[in-house]
Amino acid sequence: MKRFHDREDAGRKLAEQLRNIAAERPLVLALPRGGVPVAEPIARALRAPLDVWVVRKVGVPWQPELGVGAVAEGGYLYLNRKDLAALGLTVAELDQVVQAKAQEVEQRVRLFRGGQPGPVLRDRSVIVVDDGIATGGTARAALRSIRAQQPSSILLAVPVAAPEALEELAGEVDQVLCLLQPADLGAIARWYADFRQVSDEEVMAVLERARHEHARARQKRATG
Repeated sequence: MKRFHDREDAGRKLAEQLRNIAAERPLVLALPRGGVPVAEPIARALRAPLDVWVVRKVGVPWQPELGVGAVAEGGYLYLNRKDLAALGLTVAELDQVVQAKAQEVEQRVRLFRGGQPGPVLRDRSVIVVDDGIATGGTARAALRSIRAQQPSSILLAVPVAAPEALEELAGEVDQVLCLLQPADLGAIARWYADFRQVSDEEVMAVLERARHEHARARQKRATG
């Protein structure tokens, strides 16, 4: 079974396929936490700025890991109405969960950006990166909230994803790059030799490193 060594390895392999769009001067947006170490080598290869776009899964009250939607920064809420109907849940019954997740999004935005404003996406070419997509609920919320910011284009880049999820997400983006689309996806962790949990501290370290590298690259270009 073909697997990635770790998230950095997956990011390098994606970067190889994305070099041809470096001239577009894209902005790389990672979905934290797992998408951040995947996005770092992409941003480095493209000499592009790296930031995050925070999204949190909305789970059912009695089984939080069972996702029925997600909340993304920008105040965007996505709920899968079919899943809600199948579970006999109403939107009102999820209100407390949604409010809690919205607060988590705000807290993480402040944490990861250190109180600085988010990136301006209008008329920018944006690459959205995650470490894998199983059902696509969190990715859909992120992509729709990003689209609301009116970027010129959105490219979704992921190492591995369920084919049916990618098919459903295709309409949310202008382009999709996915290296592995196994019919028997199972857990995303199956496709990595090392899929250890990414901490908030690691996310902040990557973002700080990326900011310094991009600033140095810009200065080098300016001085010619």
